[in-house]
Amino acid sequence: MKNISLKRIAASAVSVAVLTSFAGCASNSENTTAASSAAGQSQDTEAQTEGQTDAGTGENVTLVVGANITPHSEILEFAKPILAEQGITLEIVQLEDSITPNTGVIEGSLDANYFQHVPYLEQFNLENGSDLVSVGAIHYEPFGIYAAELTDLADLPDGATVAVPNNVTNEARALLLLEQEGLIELDESAGITATIADITDNSHNLQFIELAPEQLASSLPDVDIAIINGNYAIEGGLDVNDALAVEANDGLAAQTYGNIIATSPENADNPAVIALVEVLQGPEVSAYIAETYDGAVVPLF
Repeated sequence: MKNISLKRIAASAVSVAVLTSFAGCASNSENTTAASSAAGQSQDTEAQTEGQTDAGTGENVTLVVGANITPHSEILEFAKPILAEQGITLEIVQLEDSITPNTGVIEGSLDANYFQHVPYLEQFNLENGSDLVSVGAIHYEPFGIYAAELTDLADLPDGATVAVPNNVTNEARALLLLEQEGLIELDESAGITATIADITDNSHNLQFIELAPEQLASSLPDVDIAIINGNYAIEGGLDVNDALAVEANDGLAAQTYGNIIATSPENADNPAVIALVEVLQGPEVSAYIAETYDGAVVPLF
């Protein structure tokens, strides 16, 4: 499979069709005549009945958030009625790639997104001249080493084929997991930007194949092992409990690679965005994540 760098993917995003524009926040203006006042009260009553009106301000707020399908959109769907009680209508735009959610925020068709971790966001900003910001971490998806047939990493043969993500931050994470398991050694200075070129000891002569993260699960029949992002493992029907090895939930990876709500600097203080983060970091969502994903997705609060 031809290696596709993050820079090339980001460059190709220019040709992606522009997302449908969505409304941001709308409010009912004050009216001075008695008739207009009555009409405004009628509209407010209707909106309150639908659970979409902020009782404190009378504003009907719509928040448009782009998210990967699993688990991000599912978590947002669970949070939707909780936000509605606060007068916020949450519109969820499901996106399968790792470029459009950010370009949507930059273009203004999305208010925020939920799909990435901070290292990826920083790399995207660096390569695209953007200034998107994180407003809160929500959950962590442990990377796992999966195999179609192998049941123990100790039985991995020399010369085995290993599939890893082809973007910079996730490839580093995969390589660090292989190092954690004693299969390779990396240049200590590489850190979370490590690539295959930073491998200093490959005594097992592992053969690396770089694939788009969403292709890793389907590659399992053709490789010995694949190191797969938690969300793509779920989408591929994999169970984290069947992984040959996973990242520790309380380790550096969990702190570094927590999935975040990202938005523009101008929108970081938007009360609706702040409310979204508070709900997603709340006990109801935490319990939902723990009960639904059985360790494949771990709440960070």
